[in-house]
Amino acid sequence: MAKIEDMTALEALYGAPAEASLVKVASRITAQYRRLVEASPFMALATAGPEGLDCSPRGELGGVVTVASETELHLPDRRGNNRIDSLRNIVRDPRVAVMMLIPGSGTTLRINGTAEIRTDAELLERHAVDGKPPRCVVVIHVAEIYTQCARAVLRSELWNPDHHVTKGDVPTPGDILREATSGAFDGEAYDKEWPGRAAKSLW
Repeated sequence: MAKIEDMTALEALYGAPAEASLVKVASRITAQYRRLVEASPFMALATAGPEGLDCSPRGELGGVVTVASETELHLPDRRGNNRIDSLRNIVRDPRVAVMMLIPGSGTTLRINGTAEIRTDAELLERHAVDGKPPRCVVVIHVAEIYTQCARAVLRSELWNPDHHVTKGDVPTPGDILREATSGAFDGEAYDKEWPGRAAKSLW
């Protein structure tokens, strides 16, 4: 098995990057990039900490983040499972990376920068939904932003409903919990109660 262990070998394998992949990189949220950011209801947030790496999903219809300025995004931290893996990492290492998806579009958006966790009362109230503010807002400071070509989305046919899974095709969270506890956890009840529980705890 051949293993690539240095940059020279890696770059020789792939060659020079295409011009378009370099000139599209910006250090601020341009007008066109803002349109993409505001169209995205879903993103993956990658963080790093002493224990390792973490990547968590974030989503909200109408825009998962708010553009505060050309170099600043606001991500309200909505209710979840309270593991706070991403937040723990940000407190100790502010570096973040973001991948944003736009349903129906092959274009994905990548953002690299740093983040901080804010609990300013005015900021929390600004991001309240149904009178419920988030516990905190993750303020992302953009260092670079650029699009990723559509090949991954095209190869996966991500938005093609003909390839979407149907109920029973993949294990449910309840199935996972039952297996993890050797049957001690009532996975069937968990799955049955989940839709109602989620509806009451989105915000």
